[in-house]
Amino acid sequence: MSAKTTPWKVIWVTGASTGIGRDLAVKLAQQGATVVASARSADKLADLAKLHASIVPVPVDVTDLKAVRTAAAHIRSTVGEIDLAILNAGVWQPLGARGFEAERTIRSMDVNYNGVVHSLDAILAPMIARGKGHLALVSSVAAYRGLPKGVAYAPTKAAVIALAESLKHDLDRMGLTISVINPGFVDTPMTKINKFPMPFLITSDEAADRMISGLKKGKYEIAFPWQTNALMKLARFTPNRVFFWFVRTFLTPPG
Repeated sequence: MSAKTTPWKVIWVTGASTGIGRDLAVKLAQQGATVVASARSADKLADLAKLHASIVPVPVDVTDLKAVRTAAAHIRSTVGEIDLAILNAGVWQPLGARGFEAERTIRSMDVNYNGVVHSLDAILAPMIARGKGHLALVSSVAAYRGLPKGVAYAPTKAAVIALAESLKHDLDRMGLTISVINPGFVDTPMTKINKFPMPFLITSDEAADRMISGLKKGKYEIAFPWQTNALMKLARFTPNRVFFWFVRTFLTPPG
């Protein structure tokens, strides 16, 4: 298969109005797929659809289960069965112990985790019935171990990884493919608010290319860049005493 073609006819991308999701929609449409682009902003999706005739805008708020079910049914009836779903909608809110708010943590869980759950609810049964389909759940290397300012974000992404792992046992037997995608720092509107250094930062264009390449290979875990992935995976196996000392000494901002 050429790098310029795609094995999927109909692809659903959530969180498609900006950043990685937007680049994914354009690139996959250019490779021959019909891409259904979803996000809350109808205006941004309309602008995105102008970039390629094969991009179909379907606005939806992934935190609304009823709306997601309606959107998925609309896609199947008007565009076709979904071959690949890239569940990419997400929010990032830096948060630590100081200023901790339940509302911010709940909002993060609603979008980053429940948004994935709602999307799966709407598309998984038809894929199982067909015995065909590819699910891509976007998590983060931040899920590997808790870091400063990740109080609202990291638990949601860790939940996504656990969800993907738990589903894989069943889906393998059903003929479906599942991938979990763990990016490091990516230059997007979401990360513009960060006040701290972001080592090994890559562009959203590059992130989209790496995601597509990994999905075409059917990889279960797609993690990048390799430097950040290696460091965070090493942290998973570092004894707690050493890990917390390192974070306290080198990564925790003063105050």
